[in-house]
Amino acid sequence: MTYESGSLAPNEVRRLFDRIAPVYDVMNRVMTVGLDRSWRRLAVEAVVQPGDRVLDACCGTGDLAIAAEREGGHVTGLDFSPAMLERARRKSASIEWVEGDMLALPFEDASFDAATVGFGVRNVVDLERGVAELRRVLRPGGRLAILEITHPRGLLRPFFSLWFDRIVPLLGKVLPGGRAYTYLPASVRRFPGAEELAALLERHGFGHVRFRLMGGTIVALHTAVATVESGD
Repeated sequence: MTYESGSLAPNEVRRLFDRIAPVYDVMNRVMTVGLDRSWRRLAVEAVVQPGDRVLDACCGTGDLAIAAEREGGHVTGLDFSPAMLERARRKSASIEWVEGDMLALPFEDASFDAATVGFGVRNVVDLERGVAELRRVLRPGGRLAILEITHPRGLLRPFFSLWFDRIVPLLGKVLPGGRAYTYLPASVRRFPGAEELAALLERHGFGHVRFRLMGGTIVALHTAVATVESGD
C-alpha cells in the first residue's frame, strides 16, 4: 500500500502521522486558508455543553479538544500517534491526553456526554467499528460531532480538485515529512460521501443525524444523538 492509494495499514497510518506531526498545524492552516479554526468552533458549539465529559477522538495536536474545553467541557483527547500527542500536551496541561486506538477505546460504556472527531475518521481502517465504539462510550442522549473533508460539489468542484489533488501534495513535499500529504486527496476520494456517512451513523445507534456543508462544500459537519439502544 502507498500514500497514493489512500488506504494504509494501521501501523502505516500511525507512522505517517508521527512523521507529519511537526508540520500538521501549518498544513491545516494552509489547506483551509485558516478556516479550520472556525469549523472546529462550530463543531464544539453544536454538541458540547458546560460541564460535559467530552471525548475528542483522533485528537491529533489537540486543537479541537482545546476548543471543547473552552466551551466548558471536561475533555479527554485520544490519539494513537505519540508524536501528535506530544504536541497536544504542549498546548494544554488541563486536558487528559490518552494514547489509544479509536477502534478499541479504553473507556467504559456510557463514559461521555459528548464526542468529537475532527479530520480523523477518514483515517480509521474500519469506519463502522469506529463509529460503533463512539456510540458505546457515549451515554444515551450523548451528542456526537464529526468534522471531515468530503467530496466537493457544484461549480467549485474543479477548483477543489486542483487544490487537493495537485497543490496540497506539492506544498507538503517542501516540508519535513510532508510527502505524506499525497495521502490526503486519495483518502478523501475513498471516504463515504456526506449522505453515506449520515446513513452509517443511523445504522450504529445514532438518531437526529444532520449534516451541513461548509467551505464551499469541501467540509461536512455531521451531528447526531446517541439513541437509548445502540442497535449492536
